[in-house]
Amino acid sequence: MQFENRTIEFIPESDRKGKPSSLFAVWFSANMQITTIVTGGLAIVLGLNLLWAIIAIIVGNVLGGIFMALHSAQGPKLGIPQMIQSRAQFGIIGAILPLILVVLMYIGFFASTGVLGAEALSSLLHLPFTIAAIITNLLTYVLVLYGYDMIHRYERYVSILFLIVFLFVTAKLFTVSGMSTAFHQTNFAFGPFFLVLSIVATWQITYAPYVADYSRYLPKETTISSTFWYSYLGSVIGSIWMMIVGAAGAVVAANAFNANTTNYIASLAGNSLAWIVYIVVMLGAIAINVLNLYGGFMSITTTISPFTNWSFKGTSRGTISAIIAIIGTVISIWGQGNFLSNYSNFLLLLLYFLVPWTAINLVDFYFLRKGNYDLPSIFKRGGIYKDVN
Repeated sequence: MQFENRTIEFIPESDRKGKPSSLFAVWFSANMQITTIVTGGLAIVLGLNLLWAIIAIIVGNVLGGIFMALHSAQGPKLGIPQMIQSRAQFGIIGAILPLILVVLMYIGFFASTGVLGAEALSSLLHLPFTIAAIITNLLTYVLVLYGYDMIHRYERYVSILFLIVFLFVTAKLFTVSGMSTAFHQTNFAFGPFFLVLSIVATWQITYAPYVADYSRYLPKETTISSTFWYSYLGSVIGSIWMMIVGAAGAVVAANAFNANTTNYIASLAGNSLAWIVYIVVMLGAIAINVLNLYGGFMSITTTISPFTNWSFKGTSRGTISAIIAIIGTVISIWGQGNFLSNYSNFLLLLLYFLVPWTAINLVDFYFLRKGNYDLPSIFKRGGIYKDVN
């Protein structure tokens, strides 16, 4: 397996490879992890019963996934990372504002997911949390060093393991005492329902700033529909499944679930198999955090590039990703004690800027320019896209 040498530049046709079907595993694996489960648990914490929580989870993911997958379909058409394409809407310098916000999003998700992955490793090997966090994030960093091909390969292999283990865990969860009676509560709460629906839709939209990064190497003739549906189904199926697990766990075992979600999910497998769940949780944290770290590097590089003549290559990815990983690890260690509150506030913050950004980007691509961009001008100042738009 070779190191990826390309970064934010256009991918020429000679380097294009792969099939759109690979995107299903990437986005299925990215969502088959403990942070998604915690997000589902928020539906109960915010005041919904299980029935309406499941409805909000399904509707929110089905709707939010549309926007996520529409961004994914831009990758083969343009052959460039998602956020550098924002220069066409906001200008070469103007795009730095959404870029900074997106970098903060990557660091926030890296830190919050890192907490849960480290908890799993800590419980498995009886390590101090700080040591577990460093080990988990170091493994993530190694994958990012290899880049695009290694990320796709990792997501493909772990998706099979996630499918098997979470089928077993889900079956155990829905046979626990109190599950059947949880569906007897059917009262509808307007405010909590639409709050949860918004958070769930935002979960899908948070992938928008980097989903095309993982489809940009596909051949240009790859159809929009195939890229859309493989990305959409992988992300939506994985998210709905894990969020329903989270909502169900928060209903039938609120104290245990909220105190330590990782330990509760592992306990469903029984003492003899809990270690497998801990491993899967850690691998799941790596599956999404490798995307956050890779995307963070791409966004920081895009932010810096208008002001320098540097040629960003694979070595740049190693240096910049290391800085992001260190910052995220420090935040994980600092914020571990108040996780649910910090995490729910973080998701609401993302809602405020991701919705307008994704609307502007998709309307420009699909309705105004119809996918036709002057790619050389995207990479230089003084072109048709101006400095600030």
